[in-house]
Amino acid sequence: METPRYKFLPEDYDHVYEPAEDSFLLLDALEQDLDELRSRQPSICLEVGPGSGIIVSALAKCLGSRGHFLGVDINPAACRMTRKTASLNDCLVDVVNGDLLGSFRDSSVDLLVFNPPYVPTAADEGQLEEQIGEFSEGAVPLVRSWAGGKDGMLITKRLLDDLGRILSARGIFYLLLIKENDPDSVICHLEDRGFDCCKAMERRIRGEHLFVIKIQRR
Repeated sequence: METPRYKFLPEDYDHVYEPAEDSFLLLDALEQDLDELRSRQPSICLEVGPGSGIIVSALAKCLGSRGHFLGVDINPAACRMTRKTASLNDCLVDVVNGDLLGSFRDSSVDLLVFNPPYVPTAADEGQLEEQIGEFSEGAVPLVRSWAGGKDGMLITKRLLDDLGRILSARGIFYLLLIKENDPDSVICHLEDRGFDCCKAMERRIRGEHLFVIKIQRR
C-alpha cells in the first residue's frame, strides 16, 4: 500500500490533523493484512475521523473494485480534505459530515478503521474536538484534534459502545491506541462482549507507544 498523495495548504494545518507516525502505523497494519482484506471482499469500508483522508484513500486504491468507501468526520474541514485527497489519488470516497457511527445502519460495516483522539487530557485543558459545535466557516481554528479526555478514551468509548450494532457478521475493525489508553483493558472488555481481539502491530516513537488493535466478531 503506497501512501496516498495529499496536499495541505498553510491554512489547513490549523483545522485538520496532518498525517503522522500513528497514521503510518495504521497504514502498515492494513498493508500487513491486505491479502486477508482482499479475500474478505468487504462491501462497506468506513474510516471514522479520516482527517487528511490518506487511510481511506489507500484502502480505496487497493480494494476499490470490491467495495464502497466512506469517511465520516465531525469536522467539515477534514471532510473537504478527505475529498481532496481522494481526488488527488483518483479514487472514489464518499464523505459524511457527522458524529461517529450514528448515521449508519445496523450491521452495515464490513471494514472499520479509527485513529481516534487518544491523548489523555484534563477536562479544563480546553475543548475536545467533539465538543466544538461551532464547526462553521470562521470558527476558532481546531488545534486539539488529538485530545481524548480522561485516559484518552472519551471518544473511543463512545464508538466501542456502538460497535456491536454497526459491525457486520463478517466485519473487522482496526483501532489505534497508545499505551496510556490501556490496550489490554480494551481487549479484555471487547472479548467479554463477544469479540476476538489481538495487537496487530505496535511501534515506539518519540515518547509514545502505539498499538493497532484488530477486532472482529467471534
